[in-house]
Amino acid sequence: MATSTTPHHRTGAKQAAAGGLTIFAAVMLFISGTMGFCRGLMAVLKDNVFLTTRDYVFEFDLTTWGWIHIVIGVIAVGISFGLFIAAKWARVLGIVLATLLLIANFLSIPYYPLWSLTLIAINGFVIWALCVVDRDSVF
Repeated sequence: MATSTTPHHRTGAKQAAAGGLTIFAAVMLFISGTMGFCRGLMAVLKDNVFLTTRDYVFEFDLTTWGWIHIVIGVIAVGISFGLFIAAKWARVLGIVLATLLLIANFLSIPYYPLWSLTLIAINGFVIWALCVVDRDSVF
């Protein structure tokens, strides 16, 4: 009689947890990409929404920041769909892109602080979720 602690049952539970973390990362990356796209659109279309900071070390034109966020946001949404189907390439690119989104949001804190900090936290969770899962248990 098999008990719930058999190796087969533990492997199934581990795969379920790994799949859950991958779905979590996919949803969070989708949200982060969508929010980044909206943020970029706001920067390109309506500059008066953002704060202006004098003498900021990483100062770029707000329209340039907008286009950076639009492009990265669209790519993030595409990668999130790859995570939904558990593609290996999406997991690796998800970590890379979440890191780029984290850096881009860090550099744009003076322009929109609360949104930047929120997206930094979301992208940190995405990186964590994609890194903590054992690669062999998902794919």
